[in-house]
Amino acid sequence: MTTTQDGLLPGTRRALLHRIAVAQSEGRAPSLAAAVVRDGRTVWHGARTSVDGHGPDEDTQYRIGSITKTFTAVLVLRLRDEGLLDLRDPLEKHLPGTGAGGATVADLLAHTGGLAAETPPPWWERTPGTMRPELADVLGEQPLVHPVGRRFHYSNPGYTLLGALVEELRGAPWEEVLRREVLDPLGLHRTSGQPRAPHAGGWAVHPWADVLLPEPAEDLGLMAPAGQLWSTTGDLARFAAFLGRGDDRVLSAASLREMRTPAAPPEAFDVAAGYAYCLGLEIRPADGRLLVGHSGSLPGFLASLAFSPEDDVAAVVLANCTSGPQLTAVCGDLVGIVAEAEPRIPEPWRPLREADPSVLELAGPWYWGTQAFALRLSADGLLALEPLSGNGRRSRFRPDADGGWTGLEGYYAGERLRAVRRADGSVSHLDLGSFVLTRQPYDETAPVPGGVDPRGWRGIG
Repeated sequence: MTTTQDGLLPGTRRALLHRIAVAQSEGRAPSLAAAVVRDGRTVWHGARTSVDGHGPDEDTQYRIGSITKTFTAVLVLRLRDEGLLDLRDPLEKHLPGTGAGGATVADLLAHTGGLAAETPPPWWERTPGTMRPELADVLGEQPLVHPVGRRFHYSNPGYTLLGALVEELRGAPWEEVLRREVLDPLGLHRTSGQPRAPHAGGWAVHPWADVLLPEPAEDLGLMAPAGQLWSTTGDLARFAAFLGRGDDRVLSAASLREMRTPAAPPEAFDVAAGYAYCLGLEIRPADGRLLVGHSGSLPGFLASLAFSPEDDVAAVVLANCTSGPQLTAVCGDLVGIVAEAEPRIPEPWRPLREADPSVLELAGPWYWGTQAFALRLSADGLLALEPLSGNGRRSRFRPDADGGWTGLEGYYAGERLRAVRRADGSVSHLDLGSFVLTRQPYDETAPVPGGVDPRGWRGIG
């Protein structure tokens, strides 16, 4: 079964269908459903085989496992944006007595809190949450397995703590807060903590025989913020569009950019793979592009959501099997099919409406020592500094009220750029975090640290 919307070429739609058909067949999934988003709009749904005798559609629920963590992270960032917490706050400040209170809120979001990956036995994903009624039951007697803040170590209990933090500061259950602050505003009415018909059943597929075994669907209790949710390709497509663009009713585009900025020191094998963890989101490379999103799994279900900010394309894939199809790879392939077959049309270039002469005169070449840089003024009102050739530090800068500029990314993120003027008002040099950039290499008229040899440039002979 497949349903399509206007907006994709027939060849692209067939390539998408072919990809999920191969994934379902080779991965031996009882059913598999997918969706693609482009320019913030769902442009394709597809599915293979059936759920309860009917082909799954964009309203059929599957369990999404750890994609739940991204929803929890959105709630935490909302608390930060409202001034109720700082990401640098130790957990103990807001939620005392856990035994893991030395970890900061950011540590927990980025899995650098030093916490264990899992709860004490038994296996929490197949155990009723009522067996762990207290946080101490989730964390165990020794919550920390690594020093706080030193390394990335994925931790499901860490997101239980974040859910408890949300409940403490909101004075309401995690799922109630999620419904009120995220799901309802975004129109995600088919996302819930408990399954609602129509929904897929979870299955284990025998590794050596084409037979099935039903998996239990447990209520995870306190572990819910780490993996409880059920959702649909339709809802997750809308959520992916939100993650890429923001919605001021829920979370701004600026805060979402922060969420997808790497925040955890990666392990050596992650460096080689290009993988990084952010604040409730993952980044991984796929065929030359960087994909942002999250994967999920619980017994009986697999899930993946990914989007390419550069291409403005997202994909969601859900399946009802414990293992089998590699949904992260399938998600990346769906994004790549659309991005390559129908590349994004760039916005038309338009000039600035007006330019401040004092800013315009800063545009052009500058030298840090002998290295040449270009400073450009763009139509969005930002300054961009980049090397004229080869590799080098680069950043965009936003204007500040005092006439200076603040770096937005890279080495100069958060650093200040200002034009230093002479008594007659002319520009002497640029000061960038104490670096002096001049109009000529080692300009003798500028205060270059260490001075400039008065004999000037010369040959050797």
